[in-house]
Amino acid sequence: MGLRNFELGWSRYLIMEGMIGFYRFYSSKSKVVDLKKLRPMILKRIEDRAKKYPLMAMVPVAREVLQARSVLYQGVSTLLQRFPVMSCRYCPEVCIGETGHLIRTCGGSRRLRKVNVHEWTKGSLADILVPVETYHLHNMFQKEIKHNERFDYDRVPAVLELCMQAGIHLSDEILYSSSSGLNDVDDAVARAQFASDHDMRLIAIETLKAWERLRCGVEKLLLVYPAKVCKHCSEVHVGPSGHKARLCGVFKYQSWRGTHFWRKAIVDDLVPPKIVWYRRPQDPPILKDEGRNYYGHAPAVVDLCTKAGVIPPAKYHCLMKVEGLSAPV
Repeated sequence: MGLRNFELGWSRYLIMEGMIGFYRFYSSKSKVVDLKKLRPMILKRIEDRAKKYPLMAMVPVAREVLQARSVLYQGVSTLLQRFPVMSCRYCPEVCIGETGHLIRTCGGSRRLRKVNVHEWTKGSLADILVPVETYHLHNMFQKEIKHNERFDYDRVPAVLELCMQAGIHLSDEILYSSSSGLNDVDDAVARAQFASDHDMRLIAIETLKAWERLRCGVEKLLLVYPAKVCKHCSEVHVGPSGHKARLCGVFKYQSWRGTHFWRKAIVDDLVPPKIVWYRRPQDPPILKDEGRNYYGHAPAVVDLCTKAGVIPPAKYHCLMKVEGLSAPV
């Protein structure tokens, strides 16, 4: 028994020695760190980090994003000349078709309960491809934009700002021409006017491919170049840290004095999918409120392309409820 107790005691001693060696104990009499002396070192590290950007390996990805974005806007603008889009007058709801649906999901102009019927008007390109703008920075690692400096910086599309920080040079004509990226509306009208059903299907296929390439490329760029989005509003900032412009909650009670609460941005923040109700072949011509639990959803671009005869990718089938049951009559 004595030998056994000795072995148990020795093993406990070794365990305690290992735990003590694992943790570090600091003296309470240690000197306080002087942040004023560390500030020049921190700023120097920030300057050295800026020299490593842009990464040349990401330049082809940024070029592909710009090309896909141009094809996407041209394709969607052409499809809109053949397949109309309706948008609600009082909320962001969008419906692909000649007439809107009857689903009561409108909260009205005062953001009430979503039990009202939508009041539909003719939609536009911005209803399908939601424009997301951000401040155009002089360089990636510049100082934070103060509230009184918010008018000293231009607002540009967030995707273009991300590509510029990735090393792509864009002319002022492209950067400030329009937030949509569409060069000539008359060209889209002409293409749709003289295009057959087969040609429209080919345009829809290229448009859907451009949509997938755009989102995939933006996702790759966000792995290298940081972007922020506010938790309480849709404000996006492309850069390592958000700006200080107090624009959050301007039309609400300003409990936080309009200061943004930033989090890491994802693809949906820079390229919003704009989810809409998807009408399947087994659904009625006009979607009714009684069958809202049976209907599916789809990104607006995907739904628009399916109207031209394109088969949607398999990853959207679950969201669209392709094989789902129809609403009871």
